[in-house]
Formats: sequence, structure tokens, C-alpha cells
Amino acid sequence: MTPSKRIDQRLKGLQDHLKRENPVLVDAVGKYRELDKVAAKMGLLASGTSYATQISWWPMISVMGTFSAGKSSFINTFLDIDLQRTGNQAVDDKFTAITFSPDAEAHTLPGLALDGDPRFPFYQISEELEYVSAGEGSKIDNYLQMKVVPSEKVRGKILIDSPGFDADEQRKSTLRIADHIIELSDLVLVFFDARHPEPGAMQDTLEHLVRGAQRRNDSSKFLFILNQIDTSAREDNLEDIVSSWQKSLVQSGLSSGSFYVLFNEKLAVPVENEAVWSRYLSKRAADYAEIEARIASVNTDRVYRVVGAMESLSNDIEQQAVPMLQSALGRWRKDTLIWDGITLSAIVVLMGMLSVWLDWWDGLTFNAPWMGMVTANPLNMIIAAVVVVLLLLMLHYIIRGKVAKYIGSGLSKSESYGSPAAAFYKSTRGWRSIFQNSPAGWGNGTRKRLDAIRDATDHLVQHLNNRFSNPSGLETEDGSK
Repeated sequence: MTPSKRIDQRLKGLQDHLKRENPVLVDAVGKYRELDKVAAKMGLLASGTSYATQISWWPMISVMGTFSAGKSSFINTFLDIDLQRTGNQAVDDKFTAITFSPDAEAHTLPGLALDGDPRFPFYQISEELEYVSAGEGSKIDNYLQMKVVPSEKVRGKILIDSPGFDADEQRKSTLRIADHIIELSDLVLVFFDARHPEPGAMQDTLEHLVRGAQRRNDSSKFLFILNQIDTSAREDNLEDIVSSWQKSLVQSGLSSGSFYVLFNEKLAVPVENEAVWSRYLSKRAADYAEIEARIASVNTDRVYRVVGAMESLSNDIEQQAVPMLQSALGRWRKDTLIWDGITLSAIVVLMGMLSVWLDWWDGLTFNAPWMGMVTANPLNMIIAAVVVVLLLLMLHYIIRGKVAKYIGSGLSKSESYGSPAAAFYKSTRGWRSIFQNSPAGWGNGTRKRLDAIRDATDHLVQHLNNRFSNPSGLETEDGSK
């Protein structure tokens, strides 16, 4: 099966599933298909790929952090099921996707259950692992597993538990999956261990999660949680510890996201000072309630995020990709013409020097031995002219290819809207003139198609709004208000 047919089959399966789970998003898949065609025509997307596969169509909540930060304990409390093993060591060393099951018992499935099912956001991630680290793609079960549980808390959602970020083995592949999960998640809970006195001990996590978060336009989805804060109750220095961690996050570049404190009430040992312990319990209850509320809202957030991402991609193509490509093409044209001129001048100078050295001049008259043969027959003159033109064209194409390769190497190979480098190379192919200002696949027709996609996005948003609000107060078609 070709990549194009495979992606068509995957998107059709997605639409069939959405017809049952969330019909309002079925049209969105069709609009993503149209956006794919625009991007493929420009060279931003490779054949057999789709923007629709770069997002999760199911709400995703990921739990990240270091070993012994209490991630698994939090998940067990949230689900009210003793699912994930807990402890101070690396007891769960895989990414675990937790989903709903109507069965009375929980079941654990291998990583292949995620890698081979196009309905999940980990479909064929083994291929990406193989690209990152040769041989690791076949070891997908070492990285992923799925657990299905009879908990209403995850009905219609995917909850991801991650291994600690201070793992040394299989590091590249682990971080690649973590990046993939973070990219797709609607909510990212980042856990830190309050028992560690210095935030600096978690620099690896701060580097990969916090500094990565502040570069994103959706950084508000990050919740930073200082867990096991009950260990500070005896000294009653909650505010000092929280302040120290917040300062560390700010120094790491965090400008958004929310900060919470937690501890496992069942495992905590109360202190004698009832007023202090009551304050800790109150703070823990308030923060836990806010976290639960954020998790509960991801179903609604996801629908808007899927639709909003489509409009963002349309805008990014027109407002970021096209200007970037136009600038690169302008530089390519300028540099190619400069090097054409330099090369032609060098050839003229060298030929002149050669003709003088070979004594082809009679005063100011050019009198090469072969001139008589060329001028004696008009056909010979035509052939000579054609050969010269072909040689000059060959030099021009060599030069433009070298310049394009140099400029293209400085362009990004991966952005949210595709690959600018691939689109640039498509725009500099041999059949395109260097004087064409517009990138390949771009024109008034393409702009109109993007406008139509944006209009369709607005209609989808209005349709979504009608499900939750009715500013006019008038009755809708189904008779409700």
C-alpha cells in the first residue's frame, strides 16, 4: 500500500470513529485534507503525511517529571484504582497510555497495541524511534504500554504516565517520545519532588520541559506541581520552598503556566501543630480541586484546539511559510545572478589570457586558427553558438543548484506547518525560473483555498459555541434555548 493510500485509509477510519464519538469534528477532518493538499502542492508536507495525524483527536493529559516525584501515586489517587506501581525507584520505566475499559478489571497491553492502531496518537511511532536511534524501532514494547481501566475519570480521554527524565539508558528515544507526547497533549502535569532541597538537582527536567514550555504558543497547558510538600510541614516553611521553586522556574525562562503544591493525604504523617496541618490540608485540597477541574475541561478544550489548530496552520502557511520562502527565493535569485556574473567574467578573462598566450590576435583583430572553419559555414556558426549556450546553461544550473543547497541548508526542516527547506527545494527545481517570485504551489487560487478553510473554521467554532452558549436567548432549531 502506498503512503498516500495508507493516510487516506487512516483519515477515513478517523472520520468513521468521530461519527460515533464526536460528529461535530467529522467536517474538520475533511478541512484538514484540503489543507494537506495545499501544503503538499507547496512542498511543505511529504506524500503520505497529514496535519490531521500531528494532533490528538482524543483529549490527552500527560504526567511528566522525575523519578520519585509521586507521578504514579497521583494517577492512582485520581483514578481511585491501585494501577501504577509506586516507590522511590524507577518502578515504571515505560510510557503508559491509560484508557477507559467497560470491563471490571484493568488489563495491560503491549506497546504494539498503540504503535499499530491508527486511532491512537502513537501510530507508527516505532518508525520515528528507528530514525532517532537505529534498532530501537523494533523494541517498541520497551518504551510503550497501554493499560485499560474501568474508571470513568478517563472515559473519552487518554492519560499518559511517563518514566522519569533522569534516566540515562535509551535516552534519545525516551526524549523523542516525550516530545511527541507533549506536542499532542491538551494538559501537561509536570511533577517535582519537594523533598529535594535544591531545584538545581532537577536541571534536566527544567531544561527539557520548562524551557521547552516557554518557547511554545500553548504553554498555558503546563501545570507545574511541587509534590510531597507535606515533608515541609514540620518546619512550616511551605511558602519558602514554593518561592524557591518558582524562582528556579522563572530563571529557567518560564513566563506562563500554573504552579501547584500537592501531597498524598493517605501516606502523609500529620504534624502535631493542628493549625499548620490544617493549612497544609486546605492548600492541598484547593490545588487538587483546580487540577481536577483542568483535567475535566480537556474534552471541551480539545474540540476547540483541533479546530483552532486548523486556522493556525492556515495562517502560518500564509503569514510565515510564504514570506520565508519568498525571502529565501529572493536571496537565491540574487546570489545565483552574482555567481553567474563572477563565473562568466572569470571565463572571459581566462579565455582572453589563453588567446593571447596562443597568439590568436593580429593587433586588435581576433584571428584564431579555427575561425575560418566556423565562419565558412553558417551551420558551423549555429552549432558553435548552441554549444556555447549549452555550456553556459550547464554552468548556470550547477551554480543555481549549489546556491539553492547552501541556502536550503539554513532553513528549518521541521515546523508546525511542515518543512520550509523541502518547500524551498521544490521551488528551486530546474523547470522553475529564478525570476519567479512566488513559491511553488502558491498563488491567488491557493490563497482563496486558505480563506475558504478559515471561513469553514469560523463556522465550526460558531457551531461549537451553540452547544455551550446562546447569547441571543432565542430558541434554536431543536426548540432549546
